[in-house]
Amino acid sequence: MNQTNHNRISIQQVDSVLHPITEASGMPNTAYVSEEYFNFERDNILSKTWVCVGFASDLIKNGYIKPVGFMGLPLLMMRNREGRVQVFHNVCSHRGMKLVHEEGVVQGVIRCQYHSWSYDLDGNLKGTPHVGGIGKHKDERFKCEDHGLRALRSSVWMDMVFVNISGDAVPFEDHIAPLLERWKPFWGENGVDQIHRVDMSEGLEIEVDSNWKLTVENYCEAYHLPWVHPALNTYSKLEDHYNIMFEDRFAGQGSYKYNLSDTQGTHLPKFPSWPEDKLRHAEYVALFPNVLLGIQADHVFAMMIDPISAEKTTEKLRLYFVSDESAKDIYAACRTATLESWRVVFSEDITAVEGLQKGRHSPGFGGGVFSPEMDLPTHFFQKWLATQAKAALEKEV
Repeated sequence: MNQTNHNRISIQQVDSVLHPITEASGMPNTAYVSEEYFNFERDNILSKTWVCVGFASDLIKNGYIKPVGFMGLPLLMMRNREGRVQVFHNVCSHRGMKLVHEEGVVQGVIRCQYHSWSYDLDGNLKGTPHVGGIGKHKDERFKCEDHGLRALRSSVWMDMVFVNISGDAVPFEDHIAPLLERWKPFWGENGVDQIHRVDMSEGLEIEVDSNWKLTVENYCEAYHLPWVHPALNTYSKLEDHYNIMFEDRFAGQGSYKYNLSDTQGTHLPKFPSWPEDKLRHAEYVALFPNVLLGIQADHVFAMMIDPISAEKTTEKLRLYFVSDESAKDIYAACRTATLESWRVVFSEDITAVEGLQKGRHSPGFGGGVFSPEMDLPTHFFQKWLATQAKAALEKEV
């Protein structure tokens, strides 16, 4: 591999991540600061699996569309007239013009601003003005059915919209199955069917000046709690946590001392199947690559990690409560208190994660080392990255 042509990482650096944790080095600085490596990672790692690109509840009614981006790729989420959610590349099939710039309801068709080609909400090409010459809007030499919007393989789970850009990952049902099995003792057979989203959208997006991987790495471990989250550490201490790692795409931490929401004696509704002797258990699992999930007896949350550039990330958090009952006014204070408690926790992480990013510009840091016990989930995540990066790099040699 010609290192001067690729501002990336070497196979040797990747191999150092794959060593046993007591001998391993972390991913090198280039993996966190290089825009070229950012694109390499998108095309060779994140595109090959299922990534979250948005939330289905943002498509607030049938006929609603929303442009989103993923690592520089213009995408378009659409809810068609029947309510089906799909994701398309947000470019006109004619000359590649970005098609949609603002979200909203489509009354008729989606129309390109360049030559006025139009598409329905299933991505079908419906109108091609003057395609065969002046006044000839159809031409037997051009088949509209062959030139609709390019759909991505997509799936909706727990309100999150996932896409597989390469189109050849395992079915999403298989991708998520190990987590459903793990959490079945908590939320029962019905799982996500019991959750209810209450509109609490304000203030749930956090912009962080860091590489997306650092937000995931920080989430995976509880090691930093006493120093970064002093309030949380008063009731859910470091010693109350345990490491979580399973399959090849889930890692995080669990707690035995989650503090159930209690506002003026009112508790949020709980999952009916949640064991009474584990009401204060909670688990916080990263679904690689870009989803952070939390499950507690009285709510769940999902955070989408949106990689904007090599050194900028947006965190998008959504809370979900148990059953329609939780939407009642009597629980409004509890819902707000829950939101505010997580806002504090995730806001406290910003300084730490941005400090980690600044450190990645130091020639005195070469990827770092790992605690053989406390950093196990972080190393697990880095090994997931390194394994795929190595495979892609070896193809280039």
